[in-house]
Amino acid sequence: MKKPRILVVSSRGALRYVMDHFCEPGVTEYPKNTETYAVISIQDTIGNGYGFELRQNQFCKGAITLFFDDIEKPEAGLKLMDEIQARQIIAFIQANSYVDTLLIHCFAGVSRSMAVGAFASELLGQPYTGSQTFNRYVYDLLKEVYLKGAHL
Repeated sequence: MKKPRILVVSSRGALRYVMDHFCEPGVTEYPKNTETYAVISIQDTIGNGYGFELRQNQFCKGAITLFFDDIEKPEAGLKLMDEIQARQIIAFIQANSYVDTLLIHCFAGVSRSMAVGAFASELLGQPYTGSQTFNRYVYDLLKEVYLKGAHL
């Protein structure tokens, strides 16, 4: 069974990836990239995110936008990822395991999205080759929620 490539990028990298799939209406040329993808967009709560929300389309088979901050313990004015969001991520990964690419991004593509990418690799039975330096709270919460069966 085919498994998606897991691509962890910054918000800027996510926009570049999506634009490679763009073709103006009425233009007969194909876009640069025609592979299918699904996107997990992790955005900051301060300022209500990054000013964009990716949506399902011809190539994007699913999109979820979640708002939580890059913290590993409670901090005033910031939001930790919660169990509901962890269940949403788990269900989204499982529901979109057929796409060519699972695109995961946060602002810098380093901490929160890398944690989700590491978890997604394990969930889909793929080797994880990314950095081991990522948001441990996000990764541990995803594993905990998955293991206790809250994803069902």
